[in-house]
Amino acid sequence: MLSVSQIAKRCGLSRTAILYYETCGLLKPAIRSAAKYRLYGEKEVRLLELICLYRSVGMRVQDIRVMLSAPESNAASLLKRRLLEMDSEIMRLRNHQRLILRLLRDKNIRRIKKKMTKQKWVSIMKSAGLTEADMHRWHQEFERSAPEDHDEFLHFLHIPEEEIHAIREWSRNRIANGEQRS
Repeated sequence: MLSVSQIAKRCGLSRTAILYYETCGLLKPAIRSAAKYRLYGEKEVRLLELICLYRSVGMRVQDIRVMLSAPESNAASLLKRRLLEMDSEIMRLRNHQRLILRLLRDKNIRRIKKKMTKQKWVSIMKSAGLTEADMHRWHQEFERSAPEDHDEFLHFLHIPEEEIHAIREWSRNRIANGEQRS
């Protein structure tokens, strides 16, 4: 005979799971010891292994209770219903996969909408101690070292296209004229 902890260990479960299954009416101890400890035999081990199998395929406790107490036809119909539920879950997850792939391909969808603006960014830069001249040099260096990233960053700030063009053109002209980057 096995104690609660022993049957739990044998089936790879926690002691709490065994007590939960007892509370749900799925598993009962074969006997109680003189000290009132629950003891389980091989019959209960086989039953618990069946419960674990059903749980591993996502069966609900109430369905398992019906399956254990009903004829095989009920078990088969409940298993078929679970199979249909799984098909539906798989379709839903495949739709999620397709949507995530679309999101990863579409830069506009990935871009954070209306969270960061030019005004917020300028305020942060000023709070960090940058002057207007510092910010101009920052744009100039960004355009020189990573022009595509500079463009993407300006779009991220939701700056109008004409203003982005003007900022980048000004930065390129300063670079072309060899003005100081310090």
